[in-house]
Amino acid sequence: MTTASNGNGDLAFTAELFKAADKLRGNLEPSEYKHVALGLIFLKYISDAFEAQRVRLTTDQYADAEDPEEYLAEHVFWVPKEARWSYLQANAKRPEIGKLIDEAMEAIEKAPSNEGLKGVLPKNYARPTLNKTMLGELIDLFSNIGMHDSTDKAKDLLGRVYEYFLSGFAGSEGKRGGEFFTPRSVVRTLVEMLEPYQGRVYDPCCGSGGMFVQSEKFIEEHGGRRDAIAVYGQEINHTTWRLAKMNLAVQGIDADIRWNNEGSFHRDEFADLKADFILANPPFNISDWGGERLSEDQRWKYGTPPKSNANFAWLQHILHHLAPRGTAGVVLANGSMSSQQSGEGDIRKAMIEADVVDAMVALPGQLFFSTQIPACLWVLARDKGANGHRDRRGEILFIDARKLGFMVDRVRREFSAEDISRIADAYHRWRGKDHADAYADEPGFCKSATLAEVREHGHVLTPGRYVGAADAEDDGVPFAEKFEALREQLQARFDEGRALEERIATLLEQVDG
Repeated sequence: MTTASNGNGDLAFTAELFKAADKLRGNLEPSEYKHVALGLIFLKYISDAFEAQRVRLTTDQYADAEDPEEYLAEHVFWVPKEARWSYLQANAKRPEIGKLIDEAMEAIEKAPSNEGLKGVLPKNYARPTLNKTMLGELIDLFSNIGMHDSTDKAKDLLGRVYEYFLSGFAGSEGKRGGEFFTPRSVVRTLVEMLEPYQGRVYDPCCGSGGMFVQSEKFIEEHGGRRDAIAVYGQEINHTTWRLAKMNLAVQGIDADIRWNNEGSFHRDEFADLKADFILANPPFNISDWGGERLSEDQRWKYGTPPKSNANFAWLQHILHHLAPRGTAGVVLANGSMSSQQSGEGDIRKAMIEADVVDAMVALPGQLFFSTQIPACLWVLARDKGANGHRDRRGEILFIDARKLGFMVDRVRREFSAEDISRIADAYHRWRGKDHADAYADEPGFCKSATLAEVREHGHVLTPGRYVGAADAEDDGVPFAEKFEALREQLQARFDEGRALEERIATLLEQVDG
């Protein structure tokens, strides 16, 4: 298996690699196998990065290739001899390969310069239930990644492989998979809308770190500098936090990702942070979030969230952490747009009247691994006239994207690049910053509504209520001709019905006779 030299080839290579790796899984559950495969990909990545830096240092007469500090200065992890991929590959067929991998992970974590990896790497490859032949075959399979590429391209490819495998395992795990992975096209839509070029980017429930990865890719694609953003994240699930730490390391992203088992509501790791951009996909409709212990919390500026549902707790937590000119994109269940239960309608009304709701996007169903519940995007803004944007105070943009997307298989939908552009472009035209095209409402797709219009709808934010029906395409046929053709069709159907009734009546008479 070799790597192709273009983006499409890389994607094909990555897809084939996942299929090959999945065949080796045997009877192992995807949720368990995920950590086996991703841990090895991570090991391959840091070993390759180390070896590339080592080669550079050996050609520099003033550098010491055996000094871990020389690697730390270039944001490269120090990899001891017993943890290097070449050593593991040479011993891949030995029955004790599981033990060697565990020792490699341990050695990497213990290296003084690798403080950020402490407690992150999986170290249970030697367990008796794990097939050692499968481990050796995985090592051989992953050894092909980047073999025929330049160092930088190989590193990029390994990052892409890690991300693709995360997505693949999320699909295999179904509902459980969605707990750690937000579909790429949903993340990409938020990132394209918010354009996090520089500043502080925060996710209070960061999962495996996909929001950050796509933000960095967006910056690179638009010629920006990766170091122009500072990344902050918190995750309540320790296993998922470890995936995020490895994911961001493989992507070469410096990030402050923290874990505690209480979560962002009860033990906010970034209590004083005011972020320029917040991107989040909180778990939908969580009922056991411990709201009864936070009834007087300072974050509930717009009303105390119900103990039975955390949706409006998440929205207010995010608003609390938003900088004065910051914007946020949040994925939530559709019910958040219209629910009147337990005071949710009052909180939504208060947020609307405070003019912090910038835009609402209705998403199609079947976008998520974890749920078939229809979802939406909330875009929040502290100042709708900030950062050179057109002043949109007193207005909300509604986008109905329910008809967009395509089915990638029988159960799941994705947005195409064109779909994402259509949504993001409508938002950018509406905001007006650096955009030559003037915004205009598109019936059936987008509508800029005033707060007065939203009040008329009882502060319900469902886009379908505002965008109306799409205009029918003009086919050039005069209305009178269309009406006459329809009348003739209806008359023909009526005549057919009369003839059928008469036939039935005749048959019944024959039976009675």
